Formats: sequence, C-alpha cells, structure tokens
Amino acid sequence: MMLLAMTGNAHKHENAGSGHFTKRPFSLFHSLCLLLIALAFSGQVLADCECGYQSDSPDGEYQDVFTDLIETNFARMPDISSNTDWQRQEFNVTKAKARGEYGEMFYVKDDVEYVDKNGNRASDGLQLIVRQDPIDGMVPVAEVDTARLDLSYGTFRASMKLTDIPGTCAAFFWYFNDTQEIDMEFLSKDFDHSKNTYPVNLVLQSRAAAAHGYDASQTDNFIKANLPFDPTADFHEYRIDYNPSEILFYADRELLGKMNGSNAPSPNSHGHLILSHWSNGNPKWSGGPPKEDAALVIRYVKAYFNSTEPKRTQDWSGRCKNAKAETSVCKIPVVTRENQTAKDYFFSDYADKAKNQTVYEPTSGARTFEAASGEPAYLGARFEVLAPIEIKERDLQHRE
Repeated sequence: MMLLAMTGNAHKHENAGSGHFTKRPFSLFHSLCLLLIALAFSGQVLADCECGYQSDSPDGEYQDVFTDLIETNFARMPDISSNTDWQRQEFNVTKAKARGEYGEMFYVKDDVEYVDKNGNRASDGLQLIVRQDPIDGMVPVAEVDTARLDLSYGTFRASMKLTDIPGTCAAFFWYFNDTQEIDMEFLSKDFDHSKNTYPVNLVLQSRAAAAHGYDASQTDNFIKANLPFDPTADFHEYRIDYNPSEILFYADRELLGKMNGSNAPSPNSHGHLILSHWSNGNPKWSGGPPKEDAALVIRYVKAYFNSTEPKRTQDWSGRCKNAKAETSVCKIPVVTRENQTAKDYFFSDYADKAKNQTVYEPTSGARTFEAASGEPAYLGARFEVLAPIEIKERDLQHRE
C-alpha cells in the first residue's frame, strides 16, 4: 500500500502503447514511510477511513491511498445552483480562439439543468446541453468545474451517459494549465452503431505536446481507444488514475490505456476537475453543431485525491492515528460492467466514514464532519474560483 500523501517522486514506466504493464517500483522510501506510519501512529480508532481511501488497479498491481474526497450524486441533487462543490461556468470563446467554424457560449441558465428538452425533470442526473442553433455566431454549450482547485494525485470517476447526436465533444478532465491536463474526450460524430465502434480520446497535454504545437497526437501522450460498450445506451463509469508513476484510464474498471508518468503534471500543480460538453463546428474534432439539442447526462462524480493545501496535509496527520487499524483505510467500491451496485455507494453518506471532510448536503449546502482527532474541524473554506478572464484564456490546444 502506498500512501501518496507521503510521496512526491515520480518513477518512469513503459508508455501505454507498448502493451507491457509492469508493476510499479516500490521504493525503499515508500517502505520506510509505511514503517514510520505504523510505528508512529498508535491510539484509539475514532472513525473509519481516517487515514484515507484506497484505490486498487484491476490486476492488483498497485494500491494507492488518498486523503481527501469530493463525492457528488447529481441524481439526488435538486438544484446545482446551490451546490458548493461545483461551479457552473459562464463565458464566451471567440471563433478564432475556439478554432472552429463557430465560437462557444458557455451558458448557465438553460444549458446546465435538470430538465429534458420537453421541460420534464430529468431524474437521471445533471444535463450539460449543446444547443443546435448558434447565437451571435456562437454555439451554446455547457461546463461545470469543481470549486476546489487543490486536487493533486488521485482517482477521479464520473458516471455519464453520452449523446448519440453527432456534432459534440464531451470531456471529463483534470486541469491545471495547457501543459498539465489529463483528458478523456468523446466525439459523438465518431460513434458508429453499425460497426459497434465507440472511440474515446485519451489525452495528456504536457511540455512534450507543447513542443509539437500542442498536438498531443504527435507524442506518446495520446491514445485513441475503443469503448467495450455503447456509451449512449446507458450510464458507465469513466475513470482517471493519476499517480507519480503513470496515468491510467478506465471504463467500468476495464483498462483503456496508460501513459508514462514522466510527462505527468507536477504533484504541486493544484488542479481541478472539469465536465464539459461543447461544439464549435471544427470538422477535425467536434464537428457540428448538432442537428438537435444534445445532452451529456452526469449521474455522479467521485474523486479521491491528495490536496496541495498544507492545511489539509496537517488535518490528515491529525486524524490518522492508527494506520495499522483494519478500518483506518477504506477501499473504494468498484463499478464493473457486470456489477453496478457500487455506483450507489458514497462514503459521504456516513458520518463515520468522512471525518474531517467537507461534504455537500442538499438541505444546507456544505457541511463538515467533526475532525476525527477531536481538534477543530476543517472548515472547508471555499477555494478561489477560476476567474472568467482566466477561463476565457484557457486554450484547449488539442481541438485542432
């Protein structure tokens, strides 16, 4: 078991395209970290999961433990406008900046909503809608970002149902800047029901990509994989594992590809999660606009990660009193194609499994469970929201 909160050094691995999946080196440093934790922390166990949340690879080759969580069940959320974990984005991107036939109008009022095109409540989850009719030369599109900007190493999971209407790009990604971005992108125009092919683009924007004009497809950091199911027929869990050694991409726990950690973002990069659904008419990427309004539906997001905030590291040290205790680390339930029961499990539904974590509650907004250590709880101060001018300047270079 590797406590990633204790590590910061990356180890080089084979690239995703090689087909060789070697076990991650377990260094003496990691071993000493575990030994010191086991020896130093002793005392009464006050809660489950106090030392973190454990993510396993399907083949059991690694076990990562992360200190913080963001869990959002959009299917149970009555109104995202009051949610404290997510921020709806409202900004415009010019045609030139979007690099398409149209600009993009990220719109809050109508394009991030819980009703279907007929005005009926869509209980399946949050809809990010791309409209068919441009306004002032821009396609109305939608995006939500995490309010917290302190996400480092982690496992990030989203349950989504994609549109089968050609002409949009659905994206789930971790973002710090244009050379530190981990991305899963789905182009609906590429879905072919007759051939049962449903590609997903796995992208790592890095300095290597920048050297190729921000074209990640010219580097080892771009993989086009085929999903083992029709993503428009039902919800499936899409997952990004970001750790010091490598970046892995999954769909319902089936490995789609992995990339060398030597090009991974810096562990000090305070990233955030983004869910986006857009179109700009670029025939080389999104295509579109769609011939009718198209919706990406998000059922949930489950993120388990280490924070770049020093206060969060201090809080973890305060609550993790006995790393050897059986319940000190909680295994993250796994969603597979054959077994979907884990999709309805959220640690944040249980006060004793989310001590010292800030969790959204529909009735009162954010709530913070009392710190396991008995010290003042982490108050969950809202982290600075990415300013609109910064978002406008964010250039998703791989759209070309």
